[in-house]
Amino acid sequence: MSDGERRRKLGRADRVLPGAWRLRLPLPWPGVPHVNAWALSAGDGIVLVDTGIHEEGALAELERTLAQIGRRLEDVRLLVCTHAHSDHYGLAAPIVERAGCELWMHPRHQHMTKAMEDPERSLAQRIEVARQSGVPLEPLRRWAEERRRDLKPSIAGVIEPHRELLPGVEVETDHGTWSVHYTPGHAPSHVVLHQPEQRLLLSGDHVLGRVFLYFDYGWTPDPVGEFLDGLDAVERLDARLCLPGHGRPFGDIPGHIEANRAEVHARLDAIAEAIAEHDGEASAFDLVRKVFGEVDGMMMSWALTVMLCFLTHLERAGQVERVSPPDAQSPERWRSPAPTAVLP
Repeated sequence: MSDGERRRKLGRADRVLPGAWRLRLPLPWPGVPHVNAWALSAGDGIVLVDTGIHEEGALAELERTLAQIGRRLEDVRLLVCTHAHSDHYGLAAPIVERAGCELWMHPRHQHMTKAMEDPERSLAQRIEVARQSGVPLEPLRRWAEERRRDLKPSIAGVIEPHRELLPGVEVETDHGTWSVHYTPGHAPSHVVLHQPEQRLLLSGDHVLGRVFLYFDYGWTPDPVGEFLDGLDAVERLDARLCLPGHGRPFGDIPGHIEANRAEVHARLDAIAEAIAEHDGEASAFDLVRKVFGEVDGMMMSWALTVMLCFLTHLERAGQVERVSPPDAQSPERWRSPAPTAVLP
C-alpha cells in the first residue's frame, strides 16, 4: 500500500469550533472518499452525529479517530443520525451497544432498514427497476453479478431509533439547543439540525460544499420536489456555518443552496429537451446516456436512480408523460405531453 492509499484509508479528527470536532472517516466508494461524523461536547461526554459505514475495521477506525480528541465510544451519551444511509447509520448498532446510549433518527428509515432485512429481495427489485428502465440485458447481468459478489452488509445491524427525530425534538449540547428540521429528498429519513444562537447547521447530505445530487427512488411521491422544499426551509434558518456530511465546513450557505437549485433545474431542462429530441419518446436508460454521458457500474445505478426521480418530478409537473410498455418485456418510456388543443 502506498503512502497516499494509506492516508486515504485512515480517519482524522479536526476541531472546527471549541467543543465540536469533525471526524473524517474513510469510505470504499469511488469519488466519495470519506464521510463526516460530528462529535459535540455535552457535559461529561459527547453527542455523536452520524457514524460512518460498516466494513471490516470500521469500528476500530472510529475508535482511533475518537482517541485523537481524547474520547472513547463509551463517552457517547447520544447518537443522532441525520438519515439512514449506510455511511451515516452503518455503525449505529455497535455504537449503541458499546456506549449504552440512545439512537435518535427519523421514523421513515425503511428505505435502509427494510432493504437490509432482505438484501437479496432488495437487489432483485433494483434489477427489475433497471430492466423496466431499458438497461440492456448484458450490462444488467454484469451489474447484477458484481452486486451479488459484493453483497456485504453496509450496516452492522438493523436497529430502531429509541426516539423519533421529528420537528419539535431538541438535541442538547454544550453549544446549546439544536432544533430538528425535516428535509427529505436525498433520503426519506433526512433531517438537519440547527443551532440558532451560533447560527450553525448540521446538514447531513442535504447541503454539501459541492453539489452532488442523489435521491432515494420509490419511497416517496416526489423526492426532487421534497429536496427543493427542504432547500427553502434551510434557507429560512439563516445559518452562517455549515457542518456537512461530506467535505469541509463552509459559509455562504445561501450561495450553496442556490447552486443546488440551479443544478436541479438545469438537469430538469436537459431531460425535457432530451426527450423532445429523442423522437418524442425515450427510456430512462436512453436519457441517462443523453444527459449524464456514458456511465457504468456503481455510477449507472446512481444515474438511473436520479434520472427516475427527475422524471417523476417532471411527470407530476405535467412536463412529461409515462408510456406504459405494450408487454411485460418492453421498457417503460417517457414522452413530451401532447399539445393542448386551442378552441377557436
